[in-house]
Amino acid sequence: MRIAFVSAETAHHRDTETNRRFRTVVDLLASRGHDVHVFCTRFWPGERATIERDGITYHGVSVGLEARRSFLLRVPFVVARTRPDVVHASAQPSGQVLAANLGASFARAPFVVEWYGDDGVADDRWTRLATGRPDRIVTPSELVGTRVRERGADGRIVDAVPNPIDFERIEAVPPGDRVEVIYARRLDEGANLESLLLALAELRGHDWSATVVGDGPERAAYERLAGDLRIDDRVAFVGDLSLEERIAAYRGAHVFAQTAERCAFPTELLRALACGCVGIVEYHANSSAHELVEGWERGFRTTSEEELTDAIRAAGDLEHRDLEEAFADYDRDAIASRYLEQYRALRDERGML
Repeated sequence: MRIAFVSAETAHHRDTETNRRFRTVVDLLASRGHDVHVFCTRFWPGERATIERDGITYHGVSVGLEARRSFLLRVPFVVARTRPDVVHASAQPSGQVLAANLGASFARAPFVVEWYGDDGVADDRWTRLATGRPDRIVTPSELVGTRVRERGADGRIVDAVPNPIDFERIEAVPPGDRVEVIYARRLDEGANLESLLLALAELRGHDWSATVVGDGPERAAYERLAGDLRIDDRVAFVGDLSLEERIAAYRGAHVFAQTAERCAFPTELLRALACGCVGIVEYHANSSAHELVEGWERGFRTTSEEELTDAIRAAGDLEHRDLEEAFADYDRDAIASRYLEQYRALRDERGML
């Protein structure tokens, strides 16, 4: 299947959650042997209009992100010329959706939009116009799906597809040192690590240790808070770790705590659950993390430091595991299959198969 992906900005331009998600989808389908083309602004040196990387053809529709108008004007025609079976665009900026939709119309191909929403979903005229164009809108969670429907999208075309994990890789990494509680996220203003530290401080009389994975502008403040709470001898701030190191840490941990205030999809929580951790999520209106633990027998949803403390205590009664087969459904192959099923269903609806 020939798939045309449209995104002026990619992970090669800027490392954001939205761009990483889009690149993941591109990589998933390229790894399955499909003919994948990415239409973007040029990020490579020289005058070449296209480059090949890892089995993916990148088309430099315009030169530099500042040439956005040129990009939007040219996209419909360059996309249509490749005669794609499906056109799949990133949702931001909204004008990109309208341009990609026109290209899909010229190519007579189904049109899919990837709406990640890590910065929220804007409530403006252009966003509402964009929600009415796709044949299918894919979001990472029900939270983002709800936001998109609130902006005018037909609920029947919105589908939540989670970020994938590499389950075989998890199985291959040996468990690390045993620790009771682990937290992993960039330590910025949205990390809300203080909720976990305050909850742990209430358990001073118990035997526990905790690991904080991640770095960021608020790390020093959180380290000071741990000292003020007199738990700094039990909380290890280990900074950024590689994926293998994080997996080993999760497989050695008993509880993974998710307290961040904003989260389109909690990929590290998902990895930790697959590594056998008990999941404890502090509910926030702008976080989808609670969706992963709702109905899960080894998951807790809390709304306060007191409930968080109680959940950590209750989690101690559950057995330690270092792998959870139930989360194999989130493996890369399974998620790739979900995208391909959607593409085929849309083509079937148009009588193309």
